[in-house]
Amino acid sequence: MNKELVIHQAKNSVSLALLEDGKLMELHEQKLDDQFQVGDIYLGTVKRMSPGLNAAFVNIGHPKDAFLHYTDLSPKLKSVAAYTKMAMQGQQKAPGLEGFRILPDIDKKGKIDQVLKKKQHILVQVLKEPISTKGPRLTCEITIPGHNLVLLPFTEIITVSKKVTESEERNRLKKLIESIRPSNFGVIIRTAAKGKKVAELHEELLGLQEKWEQLKRNIKSADVPSRVLTEIDRTNSFLRDAVSGSFNKIIVNDKDLYQNLDAYVKKISGGNSKNVSHYTGKKHIFEQHDVKRQIKAAFTKTPTMGSGAYLVIEATEAMHVIDVNSGPKTKRSDQEEAAITVNLEAAEEIARQLRLRDLGGLIIIDFIDMRNRDNKQKLYTSMKKFMEGDRAQHTILQLSRFGLMQITRQRVKPEIQINTAELCSACNGTGKVAPSILIADEIEKNLEHLIENTSLNKFRLVVHPYVKAYLTKGIWNKPRQWYFKLGKRVKVQENADFPFNNFKFYDDMDDEIHV
Repeated sequence: MNKELVIHQAKNSVSLALLEDGKLMELHEQKLDDQFQVGDIYLGTVKRMSPGLNAAFVNIGHPKDAFLHYTDLSPKLKSVAAYTKMAMQGQQKAPGLEGFRILPDIDKKGKIDQVLKKKQHILVQVLKEPISTKGPRLTCEITIPGHNLVLLPFTEIITVSKKVTESEERNRLKKLIESIRPSNFGVIIRTAAKGKKVAELHEELLGLQEKWEQLKRNIKSADVPSRVLTEIDRTNSFLRDAVSGSFNKIIVNDKDLYQNLDAYVKKISGGNSKNVSHYTGKKHIFEQHDVKRQIKAAFTKTPTMGSGAYLVIEATEAMHVIDVNSGPKTKRSDQEEAAITVNLEAAEEIARQLRLRDLGGLIIIDFIDMRNRDNKQKLYTSMKKFMEGDRAQHTILQLSRFGLMQITRQRVKPEIQINTAELCSACNGTGKVAPSILIADEIEKNLEHLIENTSLNKFRLVVHPYVKAYLTKGIWNKPRQWYFKLGKRVKVQENADFPFNNFKFYDDMDDEIHV
């Protein structure tokens, strides 16, 4: 699979687009002044207790108090609280956690008011970003992540990623880390560590320890509430978590960001950064790599698929609902066969939409009804396969008796919402039309449908003058492309009375051909 990462840095934000075989799969945007990112560590104050929810609300500087549930406290809460108090008072002077006494674990089934109290200062880490009217969600299970390793304070556990399946390699990594692990720290060995030598892993471990030292120094001088350790910026964070090393190409438009990424990729790939390039073209980098058009096509309320089938995506407070529709151009030779064909195509697009929009929580999908049990099982199996590339935790259930599929997907930050509608040039902004950038694709789809369902050899296409200028520009223009692709000639004519996004097909007798 050819994976490309296209990065556009503007004045106040960085946008990242992940393409797999040229298809837009993920879109991320980071505001350069962004606060409360997942992974940031704060020194907060317990604002109020909620025994009914078995949770506490913590002030970390967000307008809404952050939510801390008992299950997210960490078994080592007593150690976290004791260390926080000592660090604030400057009593923890030894490097790392040397000499610190790990306290007993808290009761797994205990109550929040038994382990925390109001106005208590506590070290917390952002588990979920603020979403809608809710504040951040927190955990006291502090982690310091790196590319190959994750440092776990107040424990001595060493675990290896399940994706490292070879028992010999798992044992090698465990023994290696055990020999260099600092006192009172555990380590998670990530998949990227597979095959790495001790010197490289030791160097990263020292870097993670230095982050812990920085956290300790920041706690001592911090005003409460305040951030005491921030995640690396989302660009590097995305590379760290998503790169198992294997982007075929990374293209970035900003020179400084390019140099930072070049250095980072060299660091994690053993000195090789040949796949990182600096884009210097005049066109917007997203236009040059077809990202902008794909964003317009994907973020509509009713994204359309190649067969003419389409989805309807609706959001409610409790869940997202996706309806699968076959569309008027779908071939219907056999109802059951048509249903499974459309459903499989829709399942692949839905898996992409979940990643692209970062939809989380409960998702209900209303597929086209099928009677064949084998087809239902095939759809379920295919949906699981299509979502294998999704890094967010998710669970997929079998189709219900009513033909509905339920998916739960981890939500750690607000979903991406992009308004793709454009002001209608025909009515001076009183209405809205589909994105104009997609008009050539829409014309071609309709032309293909007409060729399949009529015996005509020639077509006359009437469009707005601006659209004609776009379609007929250059030697390798759209009508010529359609002729070599579809084998039919299309004559393009203009009509200034046509709304910008309208078009019609006519035959030799000047009769309109209805799609």
